[in-house]
Amino acid sequence: MIQDYHDFLAEVLIPEDTLQKRIAELGEQISHDYQGKNLLLICILRGGVVFLTDLMRHIKTPHAIEFMAVSSYGSGKRASEGQVRITLDLNTNIMGRDVLVVEDIIDSGHTLFSVIEMLSTRKPNSLYICTLLDKTERREVKVPVRYCGFEIPNKFVFGYGLDIDEYYRNLPFIGVVDLKRYQHN
Repeated sequence: MIQDYHDFLAEVLIPEDTLQKRIAELGEQISHDYQGKNLLLICILRGGVVFLTDLMRHIKTPHAIEFMAVSSYGSGKRASEGQVRITLDLNTNIMGRDVLVVEDIIDSGHTLFSVIEMLSTRKPNSLYICTLLDKTERREVKVPVRYCGFEIPNKFVFGYGLDIDEYYRNLPFIGVVDLKRYQHN
């Protein structure tokens, strides 16, 4: 049986109204910065979908969207330091495009660093990142974050696209998990 999130929600870190206000601001800034450009938003699946859906409604500049899925694997506890495997690649040629990678959260930066390195070989005009959440204190490699919704502390978060064991992505806020009360299924 799936546990009710109320049983392990330590706190609401970012409430729905605060999220939506900041996403509207990001959309306005992106619209301004990419006016007259050939903008392509690339969403990193699955966590970025909710953010992308709301963000693109606030971007007034014409743009296209694409999707990528990546998985990190390696040995030990820090799989994100291992190899990155593309499980779903783009169907669009990005050469000469202004590419903005839309991500839900960045912590160490290893996965996105690999994605950016790979995409840059496809010769886009520009290549930057828009992330909803940034755990800057966990950053181990530099990635080109151009837009950031919120810098957050090093806490285990869920909701608004971020999952726990593939559940709770649908919640309209960002919550913090109380790991002592969360039961893995």
